[in-house]
Amino acid sequence: MNSKLIFFQALISFLIIVSCKNETKVEKADVTNKPIEAFEPQVQEIVPDTIPEGMVWIPSGTFSQGAVDQDNMAMEHEKPSHKVKVDGFFMDITEVTNAQFAEFVKATGYVTTAEKDVDWEEMKKQVPEGTPKPHDSILQAGSMTFKKTKSSVPNLYDFSQWWHWSIGATWKQPNGKGSSIEGKENYPVVQVSHEDAVAYCEWANRRLPTEAEWEYAAKGGKENTIYFWGDDRSQLSEMANSWEGEFPLNNSEEDGYELRAPVKSYAANGYGLYDMAGNVWEWTADWYNSNYYSELSSSEQPALNPKGAAKAYNPNNIYVEEKITKGGSFLCSDSYCASYRISARMGTSRDSSLEHLGFRTVAIPEMIQD
Repeated sequence: MNSKLIFFQALISFLIIVSCKNETKVEKADVTNKPIEAFEPQVQEIVPDTIPEGMVWIPSGTFSQGAVDQDNMAMEHEKPSHKVKVDGFFMDITEVTNAQFAEFVKATGYVTTAEKDVDWEEMKKQVPEGTPKPHDSILQAGSMTFKKTKSSVPNLYDFSQWWHWSIGATWKQPNGKGSSIEGKENYPVVQVSHEDAVAYCEWANRRLPTEAEWEYAAKGGKENTIYFWGDDRSQLSEMANSWEGEFPLNNSEEDGYELRAPVKSYAANGYGLYDMAGNVWEWTADWYNSNYYSELSSSEQPALNPKGAAKAYNPNNIYVEEKITKGGSFLCSDSYCASYRISARMGTSRDSSLEHLGFRTVAIPEMIQD
């Protein structure tokens, strides 16, 4: 997944990413209507006496971060795998929801990135020198929204065929002006930038997870599997909200949803975490640096609580500093990113807000003590 400037259809590009669109719910016969069953945790550890509401304790442990050997879909920036040790921490059971984010906005009066007009002085730092300034009518508040194509797309590298800059798209109107989150309070909040997610964390006395924490938690106590449930791709529609069908032309909705799904619509992993695969991408705290894994793998000792690269670097996107996003979304398919895999990762510019990108928070015991 990649988030960069695609600033608008024929003028400039404002944000490049990999996945997503509108939101329509369909009946989900044998998936949402049956009890959600979590896998048994594989790791046992003394749990703190107080666990914040809506969170679970992720026990400390050592694991191999990065692509597993049997994953034929793995990309080069998921390699090489390397040993990492993380201390225990609390993590949100679900992605932050519209209701939770609305509570934050009501309490603080916070205005998200997507609700502010585009600052051209900042924008031009992220595009090649000499890029002409778009007309002011384009530099209005808005965000990126997804739209299915009307025919097959031979070139899946041209994201502008399905991603569009939508003036008026915000967390309250995630699919563009006129859309709404009414009745979708239990859906993950989207159209939030990294800055927005950090602001929420500060208000909630939480923080964003590191990439290592996120990936370790996503495994749910399992080791050396492609997905949180194992290696069986045939279970995908029961386990995650993804794109099934020809992307971006037709979604078969085998998993019950074409777009975003309410949190807890699919099975939890071994730690009781929902939607660690699919539904919406999730922000982490780490800078995206394509060389970082190679640097970590040079050490014989496990990296202890790594906080990611010291600075961002993406040779394919040199103008923008990106943060790592994890988990994939409802737009991921085998032909297009397959990022419901545990090791999948993407660099996304900090000011990006997208209709398939949200977040969840973490905390350590010291953060919740009175």
